[in-house]
Amino acid sequence: MCLAFAAAACASRPQAPREPTASAEDYYPLAIGNHWTYDTNFLGDRRERRVEILDRRDGYYIDNQGAHLAIDGLGLRDEKRYLLKEPIEVGHSWTNVVSASSTEHYKITDFGSPCRVPAGTFPKCVRVESRNRMDEQRTLVNELTFAPSVGIVRIELTLEAGGKRVPQSTFELKEFALAPRTRETR
Repeated sequence: MCLAFAAAACASRPQAPREPTASAEDYYPLAIGNHWTYDTNFLGDRRERRVEILDRRDGYYIDNQGAHLAIDGLGLRDEKRYLLKEPIEVGHSWTNVVSASSTEHYKITDFGSPCRVPAGTFPKCVRVESRNRMDEQRTLVNELTFAPSVGIVRIELTLEAGGKRVPQSTFELKEFALAPRTRETR
């Protein structure tokens, strides 16, 4: 009887409130006019690249690079893959089959660490690693770093071959401007 009373008392004890969880929407603001300028380095060729959202059609925001991006109930996606999928927590992984010969494996490798790029230092970033095996010896590894309320602040693409990583390209956020969030952009 005493044991049953103790179990009932524990069952009715109020649960501690859960920490609010982050969402993909928190990490990639989508609105027409938002733009990001990156310092890029592709195999030693250094350039500046500006990405700007120009339009919205069929549920996707379309940028000047031709990307179609949307936030849905599962995360941030383009037309072929999820770039950031919920729940946003270290270790969460997912797979995207982007073609008959290409499967990408994604994993959240860091959540909550700061990231420093030319545009500044951003707290509570999320780092996602995607791996796409090219053949028996080579794998492309793409690391995306998202900052809350900003978007992608760093992209690092490397080729993993023979146990070594060979840098291919980097994008680091230099500057950005975002439209004020409205009910329509949420």
